[in-house]
Amino acid sequence: MNNWKEKAKELALTSGKSWRKIAKELGVAKSSVSDFLRKELGSQPQQVKEKKGPRILFFDIETAPLKAHLWSMWQQGVGLNQIESDWYMLSFCCKWADSDEVFYFDQRNATDIEDDYELVLKLWHFLNEADIVVGQNSKRFDTKKANARFILNGLPKPSVYRQIDTMEIAKRQFGFTSNRLEYMTDKLCTTYKKSKHKKFHGHELWSECLRGNIEAWEEMESYNRLDVLSLQELYDILSSWDNTLPNFDCYVDEVLDMDEWEEDGYHYTNLGKFKKYRNKITGVQRRSRVNLLTKEKRDSLLANIV
Repeated sequence: MNNWKEKAKELALTSGKSWRKIAKELGVAKSSVSDFLRKELGSQPQQVKEKKGPRILFFDIETAPLKAHLWSMWQQGVGLNQIESDWYMLSFCCKWADSDEVFYFDQRNATDIEDDYELVLKLWHFLNEADIVVGQNSKRFDTKKANARFILNGLPKPSVYRQIDTMEIAKRQFGFTSNRLEYMTDKLCTTYKKSKHKKFHGHELWSECLRGNIEAWEEMESYNRLDVLSLQELYDILSSWDNTLPNFDCYVDEVLDMDEWEEDGYHYTNLGKFKKYRNKITGVQRRSRVNLLTKEKRDSLLANIV
């Protein structure tokens, strides 16, 4: 009776068909297919014709700790034969930049909490739809951990996306006392700040979730959701300071709307002079691609010897 569900999920992940077309192909009511896929995968992918600008995904994952046999609290090396159980994904939270909806999924109702296939599959779906992924320390942790769970669960590599890491922006552009999300959102954000643990402090929150404590799972969800909301606000604040971000205008087919930009002097390179522009909304600075120096002037310039 439920054989159509696995087929529907497979088609949703691999065929690029709309959920309406999948329902028609399977001979199942559209509402049944939509309800099932929304629960399993989150939001329905936007069709290419509706796309305007890049699909930017903010995300954060939480993982279970390794369990191992240790001889000392201060032991630095743990052999593979000392590991009792490996780590796995406990939860993840994400949201699209152009939507207020926040998605959260976890293992609280899993029959086997260590079997994270269904959870990982949901995350794979979101990352597969993203053009750009934003996280805090995500290049070192979240995306690598996600990739590990993908391949261990037999999933293919998601569609290639570009990464923006707010911790890297902070390290590259500023000298904050701390580059942790808690510190930066507390000092810079006004709407959302990374939450502190409430009833369950530090590692206790993870331990209680593993024991099936519903209160702990609820706190984990609140913690995860606020991480993502504060992450997006922090990114909006930091992004105009960083000149290594992707050029989002390349993702829009229409010619650039210059009403959003104002001239802001000139930008000089060793061999060129270009008009400089500042975005009226975000404060991002860009330059034109037209060199204003005449050919004669360019030919007369002497280049540095490196």
